Amino acid sequence: MGLISNLLTLPLAPVRGTVWVLEQVVHAAEEEYYDPEPVRARLAQLEQDLNNGLIDAEEFDRREDELLDRLDEIEEYRQNARQTP
Repeated sequence: MGLISNLLTLPLAPVRGTVWVLEQVVHAAEEEYYDPEPVRARLAQLEQDLNNGLIDAEEFDRREDELLDRLDEIEEYRQNARQTP
């Protein structure tokens, strides 16, 4: 049955190939978007900016909260991704 199915759906091969490529692009984009390392690097830079007097404590707290919220979002996404087969 597999050979017959493949022959009958052969005209759809370009569509299947395009779908596969799009799935790979989406996967790569998600991996990049949900990578915690750039957020951690920005947190470290933010702390350096505070220590060097480039920003005040209020600005540090505001931006730190945003970055920590982003890390929470990333961790939640990764937990959900591990649970989904």
